[in-house]
Amino acid sequence: GQSSADPEGPVPQAIRAARKAFGEEVVIFTDVCLCAHTSHGHCGVLKETPRGLRIDNDRSLRQLAAMALAHAEAGADFVAPSDMMDGRVGYIRRALDEAGFAEVGVLSYAVKYASAFYGPFREAAKSAPSFGDRASYQMDVRNAREALREAALDEAEGADMLMVKPALAYLDILARLRPSTSLPLVAYNVSGEYAMLKAAAQAGVLDEARAVREALLAIKRAGADLIVSYHALEALEGGWL
Repeated sequence: GQSSADPEGPVPQAIRAARKAFGEEVVIFTDVCLCAHTSHGHCGVLKETPRGLRIDNDRSLRQLAAMALAHAEAGADFVAPSDMMDGRVGYIRRALDEAGFAEVGVLSYAVKYASAFYGPFREAAKSAPSFGDRASYQMDVRNAREALREAALDEAEGADMLMVKPALAYLDILARLRPSTSLPLVAYNVSGEYAMLKAAAQAGVLDEARAVREALLAIKRAGADLIVSYHALEALEGGWL
């Protein structure tokens, strides 16, 4: 995963290009995860154990922090760790502060479930791990109380915003989190949720504009302050909201 911290890598180059093109008119968020920078496709560094290959949580933190620093140095406003390693928010926050980037915020993927709804994105990006799955570090879909615990830990470690992912299948989680924190809540309306509505609309079984409007309003109603969605451009340009 060392290429993740390369200042001439694709993400730092994209950050600098966006900043040059748009100046301070845009707020730049970057995804911080090792999956795109490892041969195995997992979100952390691996280690050999008597039970086989496992994620080395603590070694992963060092590389994630180096990646976040590379993004901050290139001009990112927020770094968004999506890896789900324990303790990474605090580790990244300290690394940013010590390097003089106290103004760079942390949007934590605090509540990220091991979901089937990531399928279309993983297929398009070829980002599925080469062995096993991510269920050992992403959250069990049956567990709601863990979401409250994970969010509280990330807030205590210095997160500026908290993410719930996916969104539509986890509206109950958003609603549970809303009264437990004063931080902005972000919901990620993921590729599978988008694809379901898009496919249904193309099949003629629902009105896309009305269905998307209801879906996005449901996410907002459940407690989200910000929504990340593949519907964004069409919904805004089409006046669906």
